[in-house]
Amino acid sequence: MKRPHLPLNGLRVLDAAARHLSFTRAADELAVTPAAVGQQIRALEDMLGVVLFRRTPKGLELTPETEGALDALRGGFLMFEEAVQAMQAGQSSNALAIAAPRDISAAWLLPKLSAYAAEHEELHFTLIGADTPPDFTEANLDLAVVLADGPGEHEGVSLDRAEFVVVEATAGGAEGWICWPGCPEEGGTGCISVADAGLALAAAIAGLGRASVPLLLAQAAIDTGRVRQVGTPVEREQGYWLIAPTPQWRQKKVKALVAALTA
Repeated sequence: MKRPHLPLNGLRVLDAAARHLSFTRAADELAVTPAAVGQQIRALEDMLGVVLFRRTPKGLELTPETEGALDALRGGFLMFEEAVQAMQAGQSSNALAIAAPRDISAAWLLPKLSAYAAEHEELHFTLIGADTPPDFTEANLDLAVVLADGPGEHEGVSLDRAEFVVVEATAGGAEGWICWPGCPEEGGTGCISVADAGLALAAAIAGLGRASVPLLLAQAAIDTGRVRQVGTPVEREQGYWLIAPTPQWRQKKVKALVAALTA
């Protein structure tokens, strides 16, 4: 259903002027000039085809048309305020929905969230496995981790320097590469193909060959000796990003979480 155009600014001015019975005091409340208030009232009168105020020697008086509409007008503004408060309630809620690839969730995100949750026991997290960029609207998400060359159409911050590292089993393993979609060695000869970087890392740990994977994903395995690093990290176009649409990105709870995850 197409809704009619409502002159909300003019109605807001009408409400203030009717409460004060003064254009000057209404202007003070609204932080505008009395002339601007008068202009809004005249425009509203022209649009509605009615006189809203009588000018008398004692000041302004409400016309019957204005008096008859004020209760509904003020009730409407109260409903607007309730609607705004309901929308803002999501910003102050304790729920956070996050989408991330399963491999980086296990290797990096979950330990980070564990530390953050220990300091914020009131929070409730919903984690969604997403190996492709998620649909924020459909999934009702607050934040996502993606492996990409940038944030795309969303707001975002990089989690690493887009560095990839070659790893292999600590005790050595088979010759050849373990490949996954998007890896530098994809399509090479002698590759063992797996579905994603996490499986490539697991295959390297199992001794099936060498894998080139994001350093952020492999760091914990390197630090604990489950794999060894071969050579030095190399910068690539893709890296891990925290992303969200602008409305979610501006929420206080999301800002606080992003700050903790990138600290």
